[in-house]
Amino acid sequence: MKDIIFDLGGVLVDWDPRYLYRKVFATEKEVDWFLANVCTQPWNTQQDAGRSFEEGIALLEDKFPEYAFAIRFYWTRWGEMMGGEVPGTADVLREVKAKGYRVFALSNWSAQTFPLAQARFDFLKEFDGIVISGEEKLVKPDPVIFTRLLEKYNLKASNCVFIDDNAANISKAADLGFETILFTGADSLRQTLISRGIL
Repeated sequence: MKDIIFDLGGVLVDWDPRYLYRKVFATEKEVDWFLANVCTQPWNTQQDAGRSFEEGIALLEDKFPEYAFAIRFYWTRWGEMMGGEVPGTADVLREVKAKGYRVFALSNWSAQTFPLAQARFDFLKEFDGIVISGEEKLVKPDPVIFTRLLEKYNLKASNCVFIDDNAANISKAADLGFETILFTGADSLRQTLISRGIL
């Protein structure tokens, strides 16, 4: 019987900084500029990799003092970036679990903000184990974080199905011997799991 590994952001949790910054800026153009030039994805990834928000914010405040108020919101109002559950995926998770499979999570997520998600989403209690990048100070697609998951829970890559919405992460997992599914939506995921005899 295979072990099923889920990514979280974009697969189970609808997370997007635009949900917050649409409340902060007057136009979508301003939101896009801010997220492309100030609080960028590569900058955010450093928090996912273990850097503290305090340190990350201080670096940007020095560089963009005119945006200091908005930069701080990335930490003080971070919870407003969570839009809710990705429709239907938690149901698939529970269906897989009900079939007797073990389920795990492997996610790029700050150790400082993951407790906010844990407090909000009951489905996170369904997992048999969770590896968070901010706690490991490693981010996908670094192969070491995949190895860390395998070692921590005594798993074999060839016996795991890895589900993620990021093609680079899927490619690296496949290189390491995982069976993979690129997530595009809960209905498609369910059909793929059915076609592979898992559901």
